[in-house]
Amino acid sequence: MAETVSPRGLDPLGFIEREGSHARVPLVFRPVVAAVRDRLLEVFGARLDSAYLYGSVPRGTARTGRSDLDLVVVLRAEPAGGDRDAARALGEAVDEEFPQIDGVGILLYSRARVLDERERYDVGWFVACQCTPLLGEDLAEFLPRYRPDSLLARETNGDLADLLPRWRRRIATAGDSEEALRPLVRFMSRHLVRTGFTLVMPRWNGWTSDLREMAEAFAGSYPERGGQLRRAAELGQEPVGDRAVLRSYVDDLGPWLAHEYARVHGVKTPRPDGWD
Repeated sequence: MAETVSPRGLDPLGFIEREGSHARVPLVFRPVVAAVRDRLLEVFGARLDSAYLYGSVPRGTARTGRSDLDLVVVLRAEPAGGDRDAARALGEAVDEEFPQIDGVGILLYSRARVLDERERYDVGWFVACQCTPLLGEDLAEFLPRYRPDSLLARETNGDLADLLPRWRRRIATAGDSEEALRPLVRFMSRHLVRTGFTLVMPRWNGWTSDLREMAEAFAGSYPERGGQLRRAAELGQEPVGDRAVLRSYVDDLGPWLAHEYARVHGVKTPRPDGWD
């Protein structure tokens, strides 16, 4: 099959362009962003190094009442259990207060980890290319430019085989309610679509965060699995609380994708214990 050359998401030199901006945040979500910014300062104070938005809100594609608010919070020291509890409580409070959003996700890292060479093509790339600065110093200034190559593919999503046992445990311990299962379907659907996309990203030669476009790029190289990824893209945006969907992810699509990923790009460089 001939390789498809696409400049989407790249600058004239072939580097991945940074997504999102405050100018793209829809008006309806701006009060939420302002509230989160203030509360992050209240909760973490001087321990906060920087904070970022990512996802549909800074890309301008968020849907009122259906999209979640995603944040990366970087602390000056390694996050502790109390920091994660505080971030979870902050997210729950904001989610309850603002009906515009359907959940708040907060990733916590230390400054040292974001800038660690071992994370350069994973967390570092994510902050530099997928995140919009919200507070503090922009750590992208200390990181390189990135191309959509096999190294980036391996280090971003080359760990799916290690994740699948955790996913199975989460599914086994989740309740049977729509409320319990729907977030898992959304999370795992998005993760599998992004993994499928980065599997073919070097051939596609570009970058996109649009789930449907990711699935189509994947289907161009793996038509026999294209239908599964297209369905996952739909569920990543309109999730349903269906345990059968989750089982299909960890019993079929996930294991196949992990095996093919390792064959094509290799597996992600092991990280120290505790670097989940």
